[in-house]
Amino acid sequence: MTELRRVTSGAPWEERFGYSRAVELPNGLVLVSGTTSVSDGAIVAGGPYEQTVNAFKVALSALEELGLALDDVVRTRMYLTHARDVEDVGRAHKDLFDTIRPASSLIIVSGFVDPSLVVEVEVEAYRRSSA
Repeated sequence: MTELRRVTSGAPWEERFGYSRAVELPNGLVLVSGTTSVSDGAIVAGGPYEQTVNAFKVALSALEELGLALDDVVRTRMYLTHARDVEDVGRAHKDLFDTIRPASSLIIVSGFVDPSLVVEVEVEAYRRSSA
């Protein structure tokens, strides 16, 4: 691959703020933008655990559009609004990624655009050379 590949999800914020859901660089690194528990423009209800799982599903869907899978994930970041949710968010991460163990960060932030969101995630993946 010699050029960038981009994935859009159709979320209104992508057009409004000028970004892509995911970008694949020529070296095989794939960066997935921060994702939340939003599907078809609506917040998917649930607590911190459910929001984390749903947010990662959105991110993994972008990877699938580029032909990558869970096993290709090399780094995750989780941003959450309350320290009280660390265990639920961490458990969701473990349930999804325990077998591959990517590098990961968990960061407490002051809030998100919509106060009903409690977590946002980012994913980085790597396309291994087929040679």
